[in-house]
Amino acid sequence: MKINYHGHACIQIQTGGKSLVIDPFLSGNPVAKIKPEDIKTDAILLTHAHMDHILDAAPLSIANNDAPVVANVELATYMSWQGVKNAVGMNMGGTFDLGFAKAKMVQAFHSSGIVIEETKQILYAGMPAGFLVFAEGLTILHAGDTSLYSDMKMIGERHPIDVVFLPIGDHYTMGPEDALQAAEWYNAKLTVPIHHSTFPGIVQDAEQFVRKLEERGLKGKVVVPGDEFEVAGR
Repeated sequence: MKINYHGHACIQIQTGGKSLVIDPFLSGNPVAKIKPEDIKTDAILLTHAHMDHILDAAPLSIANNDAPVVANVELATYMSWQGVKNAVGMNMGGTFDLGFAKAKMVQAFHSSGIVIEETKQILYAGMPAGFLVFAEGLTILHAGDTSLYSDMKMIGERHPIDVVFLPIGDHYTMGPEDALQAAEWYNAKLTVPIHHSTFPGIVQDAEQFVRKLEERGLKGKVVVPGDEFEVAGR
């Protein structure tokens, strides 16, 4: 399995000759090294409705033979209004079979809405989430935008996690100290910090975070936009 990091919270998982993109935010992302039109994907997962997570979802789906966009019911409905022909609505605790991988929706504590600047409206867009992705005998967790919550420990106990992607930016999500506790509870074989240093308000020292992980006996890895790494399947 290959994993590409495209900056902010955008992760691409390549497995079995297929590609899965989570939270595509590229065209408006100041640190992204790739353009939406350069990505080939077979499915898209959305954790919640903020524009720094969904901006390129509809055009990416349309450009890739109507690749399914999987999200909570409300956000999937909104995606269908944006021209997505294969919008898959699901909800917390459910699992969707993508054919080449399975995606289980787990909770995240955050907000989720779409701001319409022109009319000064905010559209409710369902609960925020994270996704457990199961492929090649591996379990990958994208925690989504979230604060610290105690059920992280339960998720880690029930699902042996190979790689977890954790937000550390603070202000909009948990910061490094809370993320360290989250990493302990998830107890993944590898913890990767994300959702930091894209904008001035969320700048963090990812290297320091990884050093603190190692002090707690956990393995971490700093990734920068454009990075690719491999995870050996079972």
